[in-house]
Amino acid sequence: MTETALPPTAPLRARAEIDLAALRANVRALRALAPGAALMAVMKSDAYGHGAVPCARAAVDAGATWIGTATPEEALTLRADAGLPDDVRIMCWLWTPGGPWREAIEAGLDVSVSAMWALREVTAAARAAGAPARVQLKGDTGLGRNGCQPGDDWAELVGAAVRAEAAGLLRVTGLWSHFACADEPGHPSVDAQLAVFREMVSHAERNGVRPEVRHIANSAATLTRPDSHFDLVRTGIAVYGISPSPELGSPADFGLRPVMSLKASLALVKHVPGGHGVSYGQHYVTPGETTLGLVPVGYADGVPRHASGSGPVLIGGKWRTVAGRVAMDQFVVDLGGDEPEAGAEAILFGPGADGEPTAEDWAQAAGTIAYEIVTRIGTRVPRVYPDDNRGTSGTGTVPGRDAKRSGT
Repeated sequence: MTETALPPTAPLRARAEIDLAALRANVRALRALAPGAALMAVMKSDAYGHGAVPCARAAVDAGATWIGTATPEEALTLRADAGLPDDVRIMCWLWTPGGPWREAIEAGLDVSVSAMWALREVTAAARAAGAPARVQLKGDTGLGRNGCQPGDDWAELVGAAVRAEAAGLLRVTGLWSHFACADEPGHPSVDAQLAVFREMVSHAERNGVRPEVRHIANSAATLTRPDSHFDLVRTGIAVYGISPSPELGSPADFGLRPVMSLKASLALVKHVPGGHGVSYGQHYVTPGETTLGLVPVGYADGVPRHASGSGPVLIGGKWRTVAGRVAMDQFVVDLGGDEPEAGAEAILFGPGADGEPTAEDWAQAAGTIAYEIVTRIGTRVPRVYPDDNRGTSGTGTVPGRDAKRSGT
């Protein structure tokens, strides 16, 4: 999330263009799909690689009233740096013993508690801070990750939280859980988890918990399961215009537009004879006389090495494929005799509206999911915000346009 200033006229080896107008439109579309619920825009992992501060501002501008992060450090940074209105709630959920509980309380964050050790630590921090903590109790309804188990464990946690609330040490602001298979249409676990969640909520409310919000819907459930919306939906990948899975539908099917475009400038174009090896291991050998283009990004920038020989790139209006292995800082494409100039644009992925590959295309090429493609784009690739009229610290101007840049 560190922002860096670049010389105003510096050429860009590579850049990730972040379309904040598309992000705002995505938030509005998601709100329309869950009109009876508040919307949380999840900004974990530096907004899935898009830049948390400008993306959080844009999401709130479009009507998000909650911001979600994984770690407390992410949440604290957003509270300090994003300039969000005081009534925008920020929640964080991935805690380990000894975490910054007091700092979170003093910053007014909502913190997730899944076990007695965490409840003990947050109440101790509340005593030290002289202020009650905002606590959301998480139940494990079947995902098997974080969250308190149903039954006796949940009863113990709820009972202890109610007693701590009566003592003025905390306010139970939420009850929540997370789906395991909402991105798989018709998976029986979705209904099973909903039933468990309703029972866990019912138990907590029978025992005196009065939450502000109850929530279990992630992006996939927000898009496809209105019966799971409750009081709040937590939208992560969908905010950035990426479908949670191809099986659910494309982004366009839900009125969403991908937010990130990854582009680079060709570093070299050269003629080579047939039989010429390309990149480490020479897994690609030119079938005849051709031209090769050098794209100056590699796995250190987040281009997946698993996409060697298969990753798609748009150059000169044509789809090309990575030739041979992706190296740390660069990869090669066979241009088939075409001769674009050095400096010509290579589009690795974008919305797809102009024929360029998408993050989903790269996910298919690398045998992974589109979430990983966008979140792995590294710190050497500056984020460029052409339509960020809110401004960020450390900005420069892309030649020929007014734009904001920040490193992640």
